[in-house]
Amino acid sequence: MLAEFTQSRLFARPLHAAALIVVAVQLAACSPRQMVVHSVADELATQGQSSEDDLDLAREASAFYLKLSESVLRQQPGHAALATAVAAGFTQYAYAFVAFEADRLDATDAKAAQHLRERAARLYRRGSDHALAALEAARPGFGQQLASNTPADWPTLARDQVALAYWAAAAWGGAISLSKDDPDAVADLPLAVRLARLAWNTDPAFGDGNLAGLMGAFEASRPGGSQKQALAYFDEAVRLGGGRSAGAFVGKAEGIAQPAGDKAAFLDLLQQAVTVKDAPGSPLALSNEVMRRRARWLIESADDLF
Repeated sequence: MLAEFTQSRLFARPLHAAALIVVAVQLAACSPRQMVVHSVADELATQGQSSEDDLDLAREASAFYLKLSESVLRQQPGHAALATAVAAGFTQYAYAFVAFEADRLDATDAKAAQHLRERAARLYRRGSDHALAALEAARPGFGQQLASNTPADWPTLARDQVALAYWAAAAWGGAISLSKDDPDAVADLPLAVRLARLAWNTDPAFGDGNLAGLMGAFEASRPGGSQKQALAYFDEAVRLGGGRSAGAFVGKAEGIAQPAGDKAAFLDLLQQAVTVKDAPGSPLALSNEVMRRRARWLIESADDLF
């Protein structure tokens, strides 16, 4: 369901992050504790946006970064930038390193694959919880308004809250997609879709197509969704990506071509994803590598999928 990750937030340099702890301890003697914690939160949020093009190094570094950042965020729950980085980090980690591994294991070890999917769902929920908590902190009553059956009561988003809403919705959708046997989880799908739509209403170009891709995934998978509308969203994701986002092609392949049984279009879209080239220092480099790996695996698995 989630194929639109182009912000490399979870891959901070671990030594830099460790140095932050030392700095915080040194400053604590002469500064109020909350000021120090806030400064560390600022730095961690910035580090969470660092670019990285080595996927294996990113995986090794991300667990440390996430644990440290989550610990700081619990002391600064209203820090929107850090909450965004942490939510993005858990979502990307769950998708790239846990749920994808489950997909690859399915054919040989279904039990292990299910265990990984359960873990990925927990990680997704962790990410969405942090983002939703930050939205609630910024606007008390946000969750209650979102759940209202009256559209006039639904909240609106400021432009600087779109990233939080995007990652909350993406993580929420990821957890739901892996929890289809849990009626309570599935019942939350309309809320996740609603949150994504609030972000769309505020900034439809967010993430250079990321949000459009998420809207397409939701539209394609929700009960009563329109495949025509889903295709329009995916086409917009490809357009906004400008050919630089492998995830836009993978999202359209899995969201449109595969359900339609169109193997030729499926393979063509995946080949376009595989051939995406990254400029030096591109912020899309890591997410593109994640999606190129998935595209190659899907190409190899095409005969089993059709």
